[in-house]
Amino acid sequence: MTIRDIAKLAGVSVSTVSKVMNKKDSSISQETREKVLRIVKEYNYSPYASIITPRTKTFQIGVLFRGMDNSQAILAGIMAEAGRHGYTLSVASYSEDQDDELKAITAFCKNKVDALLWEKSPQAPDACTEQLEDADIPFFVFNSPEPGAENIDYSSIGYQAVQTLIDRGHTDIACILANGTRTPGFFEGYRKCLFDHQLPFRGELVFHEASPNLLYKISSHSVSAIVCSHFSETLKLYGKCSDLHCQIPEDVSLISLKDDARPSTNYPMVSTYTIPHCLFGSYLCRKTILHIEQDAPSSEAFEPEIRIDNLSTVDIPFLHRSKKITVIGSINIDNYLNVPELPVSGKSVRTSVSSLYPGGKATNEAVGAAKLGHHVSLLGNVGGDTDSALIYDALRDYSIDTSALMSCPGQLTGRAYIIVDSRGDSLISILSGASGRLRPEDVRNRERVFRNTGYTLINTEISMDTVAEACILTHQHGGQTIVKPSSCGHIPEKVLRDIDILVPNQSELEEIAPTGETLSEKADYFLRQGVRIVIVTLGAEGCFLKTGTQEKYYPAMDFAAIDNTGAGDAFIAALSSYLLYGYDLDRSIRIAGYAAGFSITREGVVPALIDRNTLESYIRQKEPELLE
Repeated sequence: MTIRDIAKLAGVSVSTVSKVMNKKDSSISQETREKVLRIVKEYNYSPYASIITPRTKTFQIGVLFRGMDNSQAILAGIMAEAGRHGYTLSVASYSEDQDDELKAITAFCKNKVDALLWEKSPQAPDACTEQLEDADIPFFVFNSPEPGAENIDYSSIGYQAVQTLIDRGHTDIACILANGTRTPGFFEGYRKCLFDHQLPFRGELVFHEASPNLLYKISSHSVSAIVCSHFSETLKLYGKCSDLHCQIPEDVSLISLKDDARPSTNYPMVSTYTIPHCLFGSYLCRKTILHIEQDAPSSEAFEPEIRIDNLSTVDIPFLHRSKKITVIGSINIDNYLNVPELPVSGKSVRTSVSSLYPGGKATNEAVGAAKLGHHVSLLGNVGGDTDSALIYDALRDYSIDTSALMSCPGQLTGRAYIIVDSRGDSLISILSGASGRLRPEDVRNRERVFRNTGYTLINTEISMDTVAEACILTHQHGGQTIVKPSSCGHIPEKVLRDIDILVPNQSELEEIAPTGETLSEKADYFLRQGVRIVIVTLGAEGCFLKTGTQEKYYPAMDFAAIDNTGAGDAFIAALSSYLLYGYDLDRSIRIAGYAAGFSITREGVVPALIDRNTLESYIRQKEPELLE
């Protein structure tokens, strides 16, 4: 910084600056004097500083950052490398104000550092470079678009992130771009990878935050994967997806960049490419020291191997997975009362034992299918009360997709009051609550849940119009329907035409069949109306199958009964699960009989539902040929 520079900044003559500096300023106004002195102090001007003097080595490297928010890891790498070579650091940062950058450069020149590592702004005034050259201080620019600057190759990282997703079949890939030096390069890599794989760039899939529009695209599966330039935005997205009960990576795969200075976290575990800031800092410092000591350019290039840290939030696209099971119907909290015998009219029964479980036929069937290894979506209503939290918590435990589960403010979550006697027999009374408000339009509005569905399990504790809509949408998306006719009294013929498998118990069959005396005759009525398969569950007597070509009785499996409440739900969950696994109808019914048997051995339905490993281990001991 010369006296001419000071005069120019102050808007006065060189003579005026000289008079102020030499205290010969009696003819100069107080305002001008204060202005000149302020600039002199701000820019660390010293008289005669421009006189060339022999340079002596200070063993000090200057480091100038454009803000310090994202610089800690780079600085850590520089410090470690400098310490190994016996150098100290002089570190400063500047704001977006151009004057701040020039002031910082002036201070480094005054302190006569051996070299400067400079995170140069695109708007840096020419005076910055001129001062460094006048002071004979070599400088190295980094994190800058300036030609010759040293930069981390964010474009390559962005390319790798998209490549990882494309390799797993994703084509609808969105990106979230937060503000930062890495963003332009990251975005360039995103676009280049799409281009190289002949995928169209779609501007509507570029976001700057987890906006409602992005969340809608996730929930509707019109976006299958997301890459994010900054981990902080990734955490916000993860939280909002959780609030909407969208599961990662089941609903959407997610990859983010992450600073190596950011502390690692166990939750949420996100698939990330960690930016090697610390290694970059070490590289910059080595290059600088080589120039200082040997006055020679470094042949080393910064080409670290960057790999994805984990694949915990990466999966194949939702629509490419094997067929799933969708469940629609009643969602309740089950209130159990254990009594020595069931009450009858005019007689009270005492109990001191009660329990609460998440329940309802839809919940039970969803958990049953999930425990047997399937991806399951649940469509239904819960209330705006605290009971709904118990439902959500249970469904999360089994990784069930709850994005089609809707909370109804002002409504209670359904409740079932279940009285169980010592033999396992039960009486059930249901308060429908929010489940009773599930309408056909609610199902249509959540039509996306039927995509890739192999079987839809429907119970009739919701309105018959809603049942009809669910059947229609299932068939439109290539799935099949299994209907449990509970608490309905009658099924219209137009609904029967869209039922593939009807699974009533004997009491329900008596109620809904308008003709016939025997099981076979009553089942035959439904076949004539368009139902393909009728399976009547008979409790301890097993079940009865009727199709257009066969009828057959299956014996019950021998299990001690503690609570018979959920046997039908366990049977339907297992039947659909093994049909979806490719087993024929005969073997699927027999396997479902074992699952139903296990379900009566414990109180509560959800706790008693069997998992696939336990079920198949037991069957291999009893009937190993059944699973072949």
